[in-house]
Amino acid sequence: MTVELPHDRPEDVGLSSERLARLIAALQGDIDKGAVPGAVVLVARKGKIACCEALGYRDREAKAPMSLGTRFRIYSMTKPITSVCAMMLAEEGKLMLADPVAKYLPEFAELKAAVDSDDAAAKKLATEKARAMTVQDLLRHTSGLTYAHLAGPLLKQAYEDGNIGDDKLTSAELVSALAKVPLAYQPGTTFQYGLSTDVLGRVVEVAGGMPLDQFIDARVCRPLGMTDSSFGPADAEQVAEPQIDAATGKRPPLRNPTRKPAFLSGGSGMLSTARDYARFCQMLLNGGALGDTRVLSPTTVALMTSDHLPPGVKYGPQMRAMFGALAPVPEHGIGFGLGFAVRKEAGRCALPGSVGDYSWSGVSGTYFWIDPQRELIAILMMQAPVQRMHYRYLMRTMVYQAITDSSAPA
Repeated sequence: MTVELPHDRPEDVGLSSERLARLIAALQGDIDKGAVPGAVVLVARKGKIACCEALGYRDREAKAPMSLGTRFRIYSMTKPITSVCAMMLAEEGKLMLADPVAKYLPEFAELKAAVDSDDAAAKKLATEKARAMTVQDLLRHTSGLTYAHLAGPLLKQAYEDGNIGDDKLTSAELVSALAKVPLAYQPGTTFQYGLSTDVLGRVVEVAGGMPLDQFIDARVCRPLGMTDSSFGPADAEQVAEPQIDAATGKRPPLRNPTRKPAFLSGGSGMLSTARDYARFCQMLLNGGALGDTRVLSPTTVALMTSDHLPPGVKYGPQMRAMFGALAPVPEHGIGFGLGFAVRKEAGRCALPGSVGDYSWSGVSGTYFWIDPQRELIAILMMQAPVQRMHYRYLMRTMVYQAITDSSAPA
């Protein structure tokens, strides 16, 4: 039986209705000015939804209103779901975080790592034998894998020559193609965003014995009542669209949601709603359970939401600019766990939060975080890729200023 998250007055869970209205007014003002088409905002505290608002347009050009049932391309908010699936298999003894990835994907047994891969003047991509990449490396983005657009010029060309990024490839074909291309870095040495969670999705398929979409549906979505979350296809009238850019006369190029992709991207492929994703978040905040459904143990959730970046880890050259004030770097007091950025220290970060809060986002404008100290979940769904950083900052600031409790649980 599906357990519905109850609703409550903001004041009954330590939030101010008047102050939450500031968030809604700020978003509505930008919608009215034409800055963004629309959004869905959900804030829950102490297990109860205190704010759930659909604003503006699902599709501005079609004058289609936003609704709470609107589905969004969540892109990298797929990564925490795939990471949870991997941890479920770890709890069952079907994979181990310390195992080499090659145990599950033999193609990765003889990987090479690039040397001076960012050197534009180099005429040849030099390589050396790569040390073993582990499942933990995939979960914390220290695998040495990258995205083509974040690679140096020679490595980027190697990705393009291998058709990596072609959405016609299956997950198995992607792994085979990646095995032929050098890693950007030696595994374990560098936090570099990239295809790590896509490869993890293939590990889940091998260890779990079924395609990734079936595993996620059977083990996460159906048990948690996430009925509107999948890899597609979706009816076009259910899905939020970015608005046409005045400068180009075109919409930003986002994935077509009306067809199921050949490539089941564990890193970026899912559609979801704010209410569905809130159920996933509440499960994590509850220590791995929602109602009578237990997905993970509390100890596993605690492991996932601890910082796993090793001392002395380096960072890809784009990481700070790419994630701004929320980048998982020491100067912000933020690390990275097994699927989430994790706040390690009070202060340092320019945005409000609590030690132990964990979060992630999607390139199209979606964002969430979970704050165990404050028993808080916040989710922002929009399809506004260009403005995404501004709205992550706005959401953080405006939600925390609405908290009226004088203290947080220990």
